[in-house]
Amino acid sequence: MQESESRVMTEPEPALNVADLLAQRATATPDLVLFGIPEGDRWRSVTAREFRERVVAIAKGFIAAGIEPGDRIGLLSSTRYEWTLIDFAAWYAGALVVPVYETSAPEQVRWILEDSGAVAVVVETAEHYTRVDEVLPDLDDVREVWQLHLGAIDKLVAAGASVDDGEVERRRQLAVSSDTATIIYTAGTTGRPKGCVLTHGNFVELSRNAALAIPEVANDRAATLLFVTLAHVFARFISVLSVHAGVKVGHQSDTSRLVESLGSFEPTFLLAVPRVFEKVYNSAEQKAETGGRGEIFRRAADIGVAWSEAKEAGRVPFALAAKYRVADALVFRKLRGALGGRCRWAVSGSAPLGKRLNHFYRAIGVTILEGYGLTETTAPISVNRPSQPKIGTVGPPLPGTSIRITDDGEVEVRGIGVFPGYLHNEAANADAFDDGWFRTGDIGSLDEDGHLMITGRKKEIIVTAGGKNVAPAELEDPIRANPVVSQVVVVGDQRPFIAALVTLDAEMLPTWLKNKGLDGSMSLEQAAESDEVRAEVQRAIDAANTRVSRAEGVRAFRILTEDFTEGNGQLTPKMSIKRHVILERRKDDIEALYAEAKREREAQAAR
Repeated sequence: MQESESRVMTEPEPALNVADLLAQRATATPDLVLFGIPEGDRWRSVTAREFRERVVAIAKGFIAAGIEPGDRIGLLSSTRYEWTLIDFAAWYAGALVVPVYETSAPEQVRWILEDSGAVAVVVETAEHYTRVDEVLPDLDDVREVWQLHLGAIDKLVAAGASVDDGEVERRRQLAVSSDTATIIYTAGTTGRPKGCVLTHGNFVELSRNAALAIPEVANDRAATLLFVTLAHVFARFISVLSVHAGVKVGHQSDTSRLVESLGSFEPTFLLAVPRVFEKVYNSAEQKAETGGRGEIFRRAADIGVAWSEAKEAGRVPFALAAKYRVADALVFRKLRGALGGRCRWAVSGSAPLGKRLNHFYRAIGVTILEGYGLTETTAPISVNRPSQPKIGTVGPPLPGTSIRITDDGEVEVRGIGVFPGYLHNEAANADAFDDGWFRTGDIGSLDEDGHLMITGRKKEIIVTAGGKNVAPAELEDPIRANPVVSQVVVVGDQRPFIAALVTLDAEMLPTWLKNKGLDGSMSLEQAAESDEVRAEVQRAIDAANTRVSRAEGVRAFRILTEDFTEGNGQLTPKMSIKRHVILERRKDDIEALYAEAKREREAQAAR
């Protein structure tokens, strides 16, 4: 059994809670800018002192409204400054926030608020309120619904004006390390969402140790622009870590304004999922193609990848270094500018990022630190260190964390970030732990340096009719990186060979078609039948197949005319596919795919 352990870099303090991190920050550096709030094309600065004062004022409003220590407040909102304000205000009032994804359907909203025992809800928009209002008659415990678009923050502040500062301070200090800090519901990729109980100690100790483990990223000169949802544990942890480390944070949930916001905010690091990095690359390539510079871009990318690989090996030949300087001047400098000009690091999680793309970003001056974690582990279990990133791995364990690989390849973990269990679900808790180690459900291995490599999900392993075990992610991730592909699901359980369901990227497709001299207004239905589009998908599949044996490769595919989205329930909010949902809903497509492949083989045999 393989095992890798990293000891804590700072001793635990059981009396600390998350609210203490803000209190410490506001005391140590009251004038340090902690947040930037978008106002037109500028960002208004909010200092640690100003943030804490606003948090206290809102906490008073919660207290005046009857919120008691330990109460749960649902929060349904996009990523914005007020999200974190409410989060810390709840902690200062002795309560806690239960996030609800802004894309959640009414039934999902009802389940999360009911199961968590929420007594109040904060919503961002009228549309969010409508969804809550639809299920409100079923939620006997919910007695308040505050609406941000109707001035809820100012109303709370006004209502709490008479509450004594001492009462807020008393409540702020009630929670200790072992107390519940939040309940975050899983994305529900394999069934009904489960409530993960995360403690103050999970957030506090992980933040304290992560800040020491990756000081190049988490420091009081750093800045990050959050655009991933704060309802997910990944961004939520970074939000808490940033307050502890003094990182300046901006928010931009409107992806159509992301490039503009990156340019004005000038982050030093970013947080994103691999699909974002793939889209940035593909967009840049297609934009260059449109401008007649596609070949220059691709040549620069090849040079950049070769330069990064040589640098990793320890020596960059003189001729390659010279070519790299030209590529940097022609292409890479512009890409750095599009990211704000100061971005040196990016933290990537939720799925593997291809090695080529990782080398490409390092070549443009942005080192991607791949990490790994789950809701149940308060996000990061492991992450590559800025001083020694190792492409192809998700890094060594964070301080205070141990990883082991069981005999059947499953990754198990224990440490300061691991949750105590699921809410109201003893059966799930019994299944989740193995002698104190949390079963992640992922398959992986550890290299000679203790760096973790993830292969795929244990429950998603496909066993073909011939008995071949196939990890879908090893094929899906490289196929998905192609500019015309949006999503891909590999199938083949108990089938004679591996096949794939593919959806097209409606956003990227028109530009790609025009660059190929084709009709850019082609519908998805027409594109699915296009010989050129099918050939491009086949090229993506052929490239992915080179990574595996012939028995594991994709031998047939079917292009679907409807994408997998959050809206149709086939993607999670972090853009992961809900495999069991897709396999059930698309069973007719799967049957048709194999039937068509069989007919083609029979026709070839008859010739």
